[in-house]
Formats: sequence, structure tokens, C-alpha cells
Amino acid sequence: MRRPLGVLAAVTTVATLAACGPSDDAGNAEAGAASKVTAPADTATPAPSGQPDKKPQKESDDCQVGVARPEVAALTIVAGATRRDCVRPALLRIRVKRAVPGADPVVKSGATRDGKITLRLPCKPGTYYTVATDYRGGTATSKAVRLTCATPTPTPTPTPTAPRTQATGEPTAKASATSVGTAVENEVVRLTNTERAKGGCGPLTHDTRLRRAAFGHSADMAKNDYFEHDSQDGRDMVDRIRATGFTGSAWAENIAMGQRTAAEVVKGWMNSDGHRENIMNCAYTHIGVGAAKDGQGRLYWTQDFARR
Repeated sequence: MRRPLGVLAAVTTVATLAACGPSDDAGNAEAGAASKVTAPADTATPAPSGQPDKKPQKESDDCQVGVARPEVAALTIVAGATRRDCVRPALLRIRVKRAVPGADPVVKSGATRDGKITLRLPCKPGTYYTVATDYRGGTATSKAVRLTCATPTPTPTPTPTAPRTQATGEPTAKASATSVGTAVENEVVRLTNTERAKGGCGPLTHDTRLRRAAFGHSADMAKNDYFEHDSQDGRDMVDRIRATGFTGSAWAENIAMGQRTAAEVVKGWMNSDGHRENIMNCAYTHIGVGAAKDGQGRLYWTQDFARR
């Protein structure tokens, strides 16, 4: 389960967390909190006698249904589903279920023909999972995750020694002329490395290119009011990282929304199984952290991990 800070979310507070990864670079399945199932192609039906032969457009072999496990954001449970690389439209239905003894009840459902849908419902502690069906044979079910809804007590971030200058879209200015990222982003790196040291993992190096990918995703989510690992233009974390020129052999990503300090966001990630797994994976050697504010001053956070 990925649990946001301020509020919990895993692919999400008013604090929200989401975890994605790990992903191998050697042709393995795409990383993320969503499971995908290929939908079977439709079988063409012969045209009636005397009618011209109509060749129906074949469904793409890549047509997939993706579903994200439920997460918590701002005391709200968020779940979503998508159809990707599908030639023909189909009704996509999503159901959020709560795991209980006996039959699991549907706590919320919805449907769309737009290929993408997100459901939100008030957070109540419990174990939840998401089921999506596209009515052309594609079905996907997420892993069940246990969600808690308590808002963590904010912990103040140590005051940086470097001068602080406001920068557009970024919560603080660069910590120094030669360092990577802002003071608050570097505090996230420091706290992350502190947690890794407790588990015997080496420190992560804050990489300029990974930071560029992380901040770009946080800024895009803040600007366009969404909270997902995949960008609205269809790129995933690996696409964004590779676009910076960074090369590596494994990748993972944590995101969060609404946490007010570096300490608060790292604490939330560490209290969520999926996010903690990314942080405590000793195979990773580099990290990029990006924090960006939306128009209301709410912070969006992204951690990108890589091995090189």
C-alpha cells in the first residue's frame, strides 16, 4: 500500500502519496501500482449477402485496461482506471471494493467512454481494492491496500543556512550555487538517506537530471491539477527520466501531495509499505527530488530513484 502524508495514497494529503516501481530497463513489464490486462480483439462478422464487404477496424493487440490501487489524498480515497492503445471505444466501468469477511461490498462505482476515469470518496480506514472492466473483455484488479485516514502532525523542517529566495513554481531557492535542487528538496534527500542508513543502505546521490525529471513532474501535476505517475501527455516516469539524458538500469518513483514540510512527506512515505520499499531499496544509487506549488500554495512532491 502506498500511503500519502497528510493523507495517504500510494500511485498519494490534503496530503497524498503514490509509489511507482521498481522498473527494470531490460524490457521488463512497466513499473507502477496499476495492473494491466490485454483485452481480446473483436472478431469481424461477415457482411450480409449483396452488401459491400466492410472491413471493421481491428482492435489493437496493445489494447489494455489499467487500474490504480486506491490511495488517500486530503482525507479522500482516490482510485482510477484507464484504457490504453485501444482502437475502438468501449464503456469502462470502475468499482472500488472494501475487503471484509464474506462478500466484499462496492463502496463506489462509475463508468465512462472517455478511456480514463477517477473516483473519489470520503476516507474511512479499511482495506480497499479497485476492479475495472471495459466490456470488450478487458478486466484488471488492483492489489488490496490497507488505508488509514489520520492526518499526521506536521514536523517543522530545519532552517537552511543558505539564503532563501522565492523562485517561480519552486517552494524555495537553490541551497547553494553548486548544489542540486532547493533547500527543501535537499532536506528530503537528507532525510531519505538517514532512513536508508538505518536499514544498512548506502546514501543516494542527488542527481541534476533526475531532479529535473522529478521537478518537471511535480510542476506539471501542480499546474494541471492531477495526481498520477503518468503525465497527461502519456509519458511515464522512465520516459521523463530518459528525456533528461540520464542512463540507468532500474527506476522507481514516489509522489505525494499536500504535505507541508520535507519531514512530513518523508514520514508519510516511510509509513506506507510501497513507498518505503522504494526508499529502502539498497540497489538504487541516485535520486532526484522535485517540489512544486500550485496556485493555492499546495505542494506536490516527486522522488525519482535510479541505479547506475
